[in-house]
Amino acid sequence: MNRKLHLTFSLFALAIGTLATMAATAVRPTTRHPADQVSAPTFNKDVAPIIFNNCAVCHHSGGSAPFSLTSYLDVKRHARQIVAVTSKRVMPPWLPEPGYGTFVGARRLSSQQIHTLAQWAAAGAKEGVASDIPLAPRFSDGWQLGKPDLIVRVAQPYILLPGGNTESWPGFILPIHISETRYIKGIEIRPGNPRVVHHCYIVTDRTGISHIANGEAYQLGSTGMENRIAASGSELDSRFLTWRPGTPPYFEPEGATWRLDKDTDLTLYLHLLTSGKAEAVQPTVGFYFSDRPPDQFPTILRLDQDDAIDIPPGAKDYIVSDHLELPVGVRVLAILPHGHYLCRQMEAFATLPDGSRRWLIWIKRWNFDWQGVFRYVEPVSLPKGTVISMRYSYDNSADNPLNPNTPPRRVRGGPKSTDEMADLWLEVLPAHREDLFALQVAQMERRLAKYPNDLERAADLGAALRSMAAALQDMGKNEEALAPLRQATRLEPDDAQLQNNLAAALGSLRHYDEAIFHFREALRLRPDYFLACMNLASVLTLRGDLEEARAYFGQAVQMNPGSSEAHDKLGIVYAQLGNLIEAMAQFQDALRIDPNDSFARESLRRAQETLRNIR
Repeated sequence: MNRKLHLTFSLFALAIGTLATMAATAVRPTTRHPADQVSAPTFNKDVAPIIFNNCAVCHHSGGSAPFSLTSYLDVKRHARQIVAVTSKRVMPPWLPEPGYGTFVGARRLSSQQIHTLAQWAAAGAKEGVASDIPLAPRFSDGWQLGKPDLIVRVAQPYILLPGGNTESWPGFILPIHISETRYIKGIEIRPGNPRVVHHCYIVTDRTGISHIANGEAYQLGSTGMENRIAASGSELDSRFLTWRPGTPPYFEPEGATWRLDKDTDLTLYLHLLTSGKAEAVQPTVGFYFSDRPPDQFPTILRLDQDDAIDIPPGAKDYIVSDHLELPVGVRVLAILPHGHYLCRQMEAFATLPDGSRRWLIWIKRWNFDWQGVFRYVEPVSLPKGTVISMRYSYDNSADNPLNPNTPPRRVRGGPKSTDEMADLWLEVLPAHREDLFALQVAQMERRLAKYPNDLERAADLGAALRSMAAALQDMGKNEEALAPLRQATRLEPDDAQLQNNLAAALGSLRHYDEAIFHFREALRLRPDYFLACMNLASVLTLRGDLEEARAYFGQAVQMNPGSSEAHDKLGIVYAQLGNLIEAMAQFQDALRIDPNDSFARESLRRAQETLRNIR
């Protein structure tokens, strides 16, 4: 396959061309004065701090790099490679330009550090005095954040076969077995086979829609990006839950844990590139728990112009841009720019209401294989009315050494690596949780303005509206949830779950007639929809239509005979209709299913007492 398409470049792969030219030529020490010879760098004193701070994050046992650099012998063995790739600034892979954002874990070597490495190798790569060496970084069994509280592994290896498509995007529902809500302060993804995993990320889904839409196929891995879950769960807040080479895992800021509920689906999506042979991929994810629920609620904002990309062959400076005006003030915590092989420069900046500009990031030499999440040392504060802008440039000429096409051909926007993308994600923290709603509305309005007639975008919008409405309902804002639910239902009228969710919101606000209409529509679309059947019966009860409510609760019991709740509610309706014998039978059935059902026990006692008094 074309070497340019292999997305998992390592230090070895990047240096191999240089090493081939060096194979027959030893590193010749430069002429030095006697004073220089006395003060020649040693590994322990001068080189170890550079390597440990900038290279070991990938180059450790179990890391994404192909060899370890955590000991003197490791580094000495690769001394020539290190000099070659650092002198060309190929390694360590750090994309942001200095002075355009200050980021955590910056791995940009100074000219003096590069000179020190060259001096050390030229002088014989001496070890030095043992007491000079700093403490080497430690990685617990390969886990950079230490041993996780919960380790989840994809149930069986996914086999990436050679031939056919050069890349794929399988998704896997992670088997999360927790009995109660936990708060997550960090995750660490181990991709299982970094030779073929370009990057991966996790999407949360509290609705179960992934199972509904895809059955159990996700357990084995789906094969298309069209199967992505567009929504990020039933919360407006969201995080970067991702693995990308060179981006170390991290703990969330204090107070910014996120909620993981029982029965939540976490879907892990992998971007895989074939190596030319069969490869097994079996990712593992570590979760780190906290006892502290969140009191800060970040969210992800996205700028993009993927569909606008249409780069003619030979174009050297093709420009794509987008912008978003902030409806509320935020603090920017992290930034994730994204493009493919033709992208060369990325600029992201904020224009404040007073007209001044604040840089968010500038990448002058983009490299698709080292994309990452860049977290700010100090959050960047942006007031309401700030306009966030992105400006990307692309080189589709033969002069671009990363161009995957020889000769260059027309390239349009799309998900494949041989297509192009123009995305900018920002993790931002608003001052108030309620501001999350305004931020999501601003994003959707901007996307609708860009893509007014795009059906695929409309489907994405429907998913975003669904997620927004669910989050508002979680916050007890059912009235506010009606507008996005109505709009989503208009976009996707054949979605039974949307019909049910809209009806539930209407019912909670006592709009019984409209709620009943949408519950009936949900059952028409999916006759075995147990939850919609239960909800419809409950609203009919509230409206006083007891006979019809009894019929639907009866249907619910037939759909799910093992539901103690269905038996309980059917029993209550029978009792309201005066049929105490049938009511008691339902309560007894509920207790057989769940002997600890206190509601059924108390209802049965009252029914028996009432029957005795009547007699």
